[in-house]
Amino acid sequence: MDIRSDLREFLTTRRGRLTPADVGLPDFGGRRRVPGLRREEVALMAGMSVEYYVRLERGNATGVSESVLEGISRALQLDDAERSHLYDLVRAANEGAQPRRRRGPARQEKVRPPVQQLLDAMRDVPAFVQNGRLDILAINALGQAVFSEMYVQPQRPANFGRFVFLDPRAQTFYRDWDAAAAQTVALLRSEAGRAPHDRVLSDLVGELSVKSQDFRALWASHDVRQHDTGIKSITHPVVGDLDLQYEAMALASGPGLQLIAYSAPPTSTTADALTMLASWAATQHERTGPTSESSESR
Repeated sequence: MDIRSDLREFLTTRRGRLTPADVGLPDFGGRRRVPGLRREEVALMAGMSVEYYVRLERGNATGVSESVLEGISRALQLDDAERSHLYDLVRAANEGAQPRRRRGPARQEKVRPPVQQLLDAMRDVPAFVQNGRLDILAINALGQAVFSEMYVQPQRPANFGRFVFLDPRAQTFYRDWDAAAAQTVALLRSEAGRAPHDRVLSDLVGELSVKSQDFRALWASHDVRQHDTGIKSITHPVVGDLDLQYEAMALASGPGLQLIAYSAPPTSTTADALTMLASWAATQHERTGPTSESSESR
């Protein structure tokens, strides 16, 4: 991935979404050649020279201090995810300016057996472990039952990016496909800032860009987000609509991995549906045995 280009386009898109009124600057009228704030307006709000900001927006991050990044974050009204992404891009741009040793082949990620045992013990809670590329590396029986549509295709590991953009089932699985697609791309874009030299991630982004126009359009927006908590609204082919609350937790034993668990309020329609789905999952498990992710991680 081209870090200098990513940095330039990220700052340009964040600048383009703001107007002088948004940041408390007077608008003296006249036609603007570009949407949003001008570079000199961002520099003014960030407390730096126009030349310095222009150099940074062109992708030259050499010697940029934390105070400068904080000033830009305030000027562009970045949220926590965007601020972290800016820091990641600047770090990666500075690393790119230095000679690097040739990287070896990508190392296959595996989940430790105790983690799989923990997932299996969570019988009433759909749960799985995923990496920053949105690969499911380990999952429990109820989790596989909830996301059974992802396991129709033979490709492993199951990947949310490929499912959302390349599998027609996703259009009916997610009740708000547009929101799911935007979130998926924002998470992948965040990971690209953290791991710009991940060749597997680059290959995934390339594949999705070639095969999906929707992905290309969303990728160009440079939106990012943190994966922590929220609600997943899906339509399951067996039990119908589910509104699942999820919590994403960093896995201490696996840097870059998250354990994601889903739940529903007691006595809710979704809770009842999960109970039914657990029975269905037990039947399926007896017929087919453990998932490939589960068996590989043991």
